[in-house]
Amino acid sequence: MSGGLRIDVDKDSGVAVLTLDRPHRLNAIDLEMRDELRDAWRELRFDDSVRAVVLTGSGERAFCTGLDRDAEVPQPNSPYMADDPLLRVGPKANDLWKPVIAAVRGMACGGAFYLLGESEFIVADTTAVFFDPHTTYGMVSAYESVLMAQRMPCGEVARMMLMGTAERISARRAHDIGLVSELTEPGAALDTAVRLAAVIAGYPAEGVQGTVRALWAGKEAALAAGFAQAPHLISLGNLPLERQAELFTARRSEFRTR
Repeated sequence: MSGGLRIDVDKDSGVAVLTLDRPHRLNAIDLEMRDELRDAWRELRFDDSVRAVVLTGSGERAFCTGLDRDAEVPQPNSPYMADDPLLRVGPKANDLWKPVIAAVRGMACGGAFYLLGESEFIVADTTAVFFDPHTTYGMVSAYESVLMAQRMPCGEVARMMLMGTAERISARRAHDIGLVSELTEPGAALDTAVRLAAVIAGYPAEGVQGTVRALWAGKEAALAAGFAQAPHLISLGNLPLERQAELFTARRSEFRTR
């Protein structure tokens, strides 16, 4: 696939690796990559040779840093409507019920949580860090907060979202609180995730996919309620785009990793 997404399929193992391939932009998602992700998840629904998926990012610096700040997303003039360009970038949003394992190296922040929140579990190497910059730049973290509330203790989610860019959660801390299921040495997360995916892909697909669907069913009511509140909270709480840009330009590089 052209553009910012790379797909490699091993038909022998039944594992597909989807790589966010914009390392020069820290794998931030522009609108082209957004569309490619949607198309990829939908295509994988029909490829019976793929029975498990690994999602990762290219390069050493980042898994994904969310929406590319150069992406232009027009918004309706209403406090009750907000168009979120990343809302449909994940596998579950595209009705894919094959297991997805995320392999994280480097930064995972902001809009990356749309992808991590719809993965079955996360493997990370010790360079991984997790944070959400929304509040620092005058934005509401709504969808991201709702998704992460399904994966982390409430207090940890609240602290990460409210502290913005002032703090980053280390890979070790993420493992301790259950966000990350396994830690690896630097550079080894992808190989580990592929190995685990191959094991799962070796089981009968019907039972695996039914289990994925059952696991997600346990989250759907909470997600639906949270997502219903998100559009108007974002519309009411976000600063104007020009003010967000000012805060982003004036950002400070100091942060604490815990």
